[in-house]
Amino acid sequence: MSNNILLIIFAVCSYFFGNINWALIISKLKKADIRQMGSGNPGTLNMSRNFGLKTGLLTFFLDVLKGAVPTLVAYFVFKGKTFNDSIFLISDFAVYLCGFCVVLGHIYPAFLKFKGGKGIASTIGVLVVCESVSGLGWAFVCIMALVCAVLFIYFTEFGAMGSFIAITPSAIAGGIRLFLKYHMITDITTTILYIVTSMIILLICFFTWFAHRKNIQRMLSGEEHPTSIKQMIVKAKLKKQEQQKKQDKN
Repeated sequence: MSNNILLIIFAVCSYFFGNINWALIISKLKKADIRQMGSGNPGTLNMSRNFGLKTGLLTFFLDVLKGAVPTLVAYFVFKGKTFNDSIFLISDFAVYLCGFCVVLGHIYPAFLKFKGGKGIASTIGVLVVCESVSGLGWAFVCIMALVCAVLFIYFTEFGAMGSFIAITPSAIAGGIRLFLKYHMITDITTTILYIVTSMIILLICFFTWFAHRKNIQRMLSGEEHPTSIKQMIVKAKLKKQEQQKKQDKN
């Protein structure tokens, strides 16, 4: 099987893998529909607001894995291989292609009438893999972006803006890494592949930002739903205390 056909198969499979919406699955298990609660978004922040921090973190972890797994598989399958008449690594292209398809599948899932989540957690999973396989320095950028995003949300309660902080620096780092790796190569095939891969990175960011367009409008009008990590922590502690009291009574 040629590498081109394999890339197409991986891209299609990644899209349908992205159709799995863990927020919706978990909320259904709790006899509810997250799409009818809070902001209506089947994602981490809305799950945290309505079901608690632990459920939100579980949703986040599963969505991160959803983005990371296809990307990581694509990297190892195509690792060390190059395109014909080029030194451009297929893995450098494949990780972003599959990552983009996962995110697209999450935001516009065919199985849910093309109405999905906003793709931040899955995008984080994609970008963490893309940069981590390139070295610890690039992985550090992703980690620091996540730390900054959490701190920003904690102190400002602007969840959507914190989401942008979580993904944008990592995407920029990916673009810089590709530039440093291939900008000295002058053959036309490598140049085209570099441009196309850079455009895919841009598209990943575009679709996640576009999915948050209503959040941006609400932020500008001062009507955005607050995301209070402090309140989530307090609620989690109170719930734990209540459970402990029930156990003591029994």
